Amino acid sequence: MKIKELTPFILHVPVTRDEIADSTHAITHWGMPGVMITAEDGTTGYGYTGTHAFLPLDRVIVDCIEHTFGPLLIGKDVMQVESLNETMIKYSPALWVGRGGITQMAISAIDIALWDLKAKVLQMPLWKLLGGQEDTHLEAYNTDAGWLNWPQELLVDDCRKQVEEAGFRGIKIKVGKASAVEDLQRVEVVRKAIGDDIKLMVDANGRWDLNHATRVGVRLQDFDIIWFEEPMWHHDINGHAQLARQISTPIALGELLYSIDDFRHFINAGAVHFVQVDAVRVGGITQWWKVADLAYGHRLPVVPHHGDGGQAQLHLGIAHAGCPSLEYIPWTRRCFVEPMTVVDGMYQVPRENGAGTTLKPEAMEQFGVK
Repeated sequence: MKIKELTPFILHVPVTRDEIADSTHAITHWGMPGVMITAEDGTTGYGYTGTHAFLPLDRVIVDCIEHTFGPLLIGKDVMQVESLNETMIKYSPALWVGRGGITQMAISAIDIALWDLKAKVLQMPLWKLLGGQEDTHLEAYNTDAGWLNWPQELLVDDCRKQVEEAGFRGIKIKVGKASAVEDLQRVEVVRKAIGDDIKLMVDANGRWDLNHATRVGVRLQDFDIIWFEEPMWHHDINGHAQLARQISTPIALGELLYSIDDFRHFINAGAVHFVQVDAVRVGGITQWWKVADLAYGHRLPVVPHHGDGGQAQLHLGIAHAGCPSLEYIPWTRRCFVEPMTVVDGMYQVPRENGAGTTLKPEAMEQFGVK
């Protein structure tokens, strides 16, 4: 069966409580530039990437999808997803102008749509197509209670509610205040609020230099932190390797790495302990799986960055042996025919055919922008 057409789209979906912030950005909406890919029989696959809803750049991404990669795909076999991914990465005009960022995010959206389409044509959920088991238990950890702009009282209240009322067994909070003392105070009060049995992670979003990250990192061991996420600039391999030798808390990173080569360099340097590959940025499901295999071969757990790409990555987490948990951020659940769902801290296994990325028509109408 052949690919008949590509239809790009852009959604801007409101986030929690009007605005959320980490150490480097504050946003009111989450951007989803993406594409619908339709086969000759009318079956349609949906894929998208994730942005901070800056419309000029979202338009560049969908333009890249339509005009740079679209001509390479029309008339091609919908079953040949991995071959098409290689063509887009290695043999398209994008090779000469960028091998990360916008072009890789465009490829990611296309690749996810192609896998969604393939699984629908074969009439099975993506996790089943990839060899997953129906009885898989994939743990969810909640990030949406831990934003840096939350005052301490609200931070504590939200984290406690996510544990006591929603049943989450893991919470991640943001750090990166001007004062390390304030950051550590926030970590301390959250740890006391959720108890010692709940996993707690912290995320600096690449804010600090090595000296500051070390000062904070050596104190995190006092609070039984599972991982210290993105403590420094995203491509600082040597800095993360040095930090890993100086603190006992494991390091997590990868949401802003765009290729398997980037991950290989960090892994070989001993600079990462939890691999946070994101399918909406690394080149789609095809490249995500390769990075997950690389991590698994080094006995490193894969804990995918959500980036609101959780719909497809839920299927990947169920199917891949190296993935024990997946981040939970609920901003775009309302947009999907089968939204990812957590019960007692565990993800429910999807039942619908495809990658879970099928959008509701009313979501396209309500949140679509041009």
